[in-house]
Amino acid sequence: MSLADTIRKTMVPVHREGWPFVAAFAVGTIIIGWLWSPLFYLGLVLTAWCAYFFRDPQRVTPVDDALVISPADGIVSAVGPAVPPVELGLGDTPMTRVSVFMNVFSVHINRAPVRGKVTTIAYRPGKFLNADLDKASTENERNGLVIETAHGPLGVVQVAGLVARRILCWVKHDEDLSAGERFGLIRFGSRVDLYLPAAATTRVFVGQTAIAGETVIADYRDDTETPLSRTS
Repeated sequence: MSLADTIRKTMVPVHREGWPFVAAFAVGTIIIGWLWSPLFYLGLVLTAWCAYFFRDPQRVTPVDDALVISPADGIVSAVGPAVPPVELGLGDTPMTRVSVFMNVFSVHINRAPVRGKVTTIAYRPGKFLNADLDKASTENERNGLVIETAHGPLGVVQVAGLVARRILCWVKHDEDLSAGERFGLIRFGSRVDLYLPAAATTRVFVGQTAIAGETVIADYRDDTETPLSRTS
């Protein structure tokens, strides 16, 4: 492997949404370093962390409409029945909910779990409780999508966390998404909930580490064929 390839694999790109924050941290580092030099090194660490937070690595996503892929990096914090948020319009019958909790060291780019059309986008203001708490799904600020798929509607909800203060969603109503496609970001600690169609069988457990765009959360498969994959 050449030196250029090694550098390319080591240096993960920073998403464009993160550059203003990285620049602000860098300027702050210069200022506090000028006021008191020992603080300069603390500022460097914080600037490096900020760039790390907004990293946007490539992912290899399985290409198979029978699979539901993780929308977020983090720890699976809940798997079980729950009534979806009312604004999604998915009814009041409990659906299987899978929650992925992102801490401040996780990649925070959110990716589409399935291929389909966005039929609903619903933002709801709320509290900023610890996103690892179960009640965060109903009480915290959130932004929900409903994606229409060949297996029925699937809900994806971005939930703000204790220190999160901005949910970003880049898709529009009636937009077609591919599995693994980037659709949003939550700044500084958060969680993503999936509300699965009845036919889906979950393939993860609480405490498992999930990787956005790669980890299979659930499937509709009746066989053991190996799905194709793509890099994005």
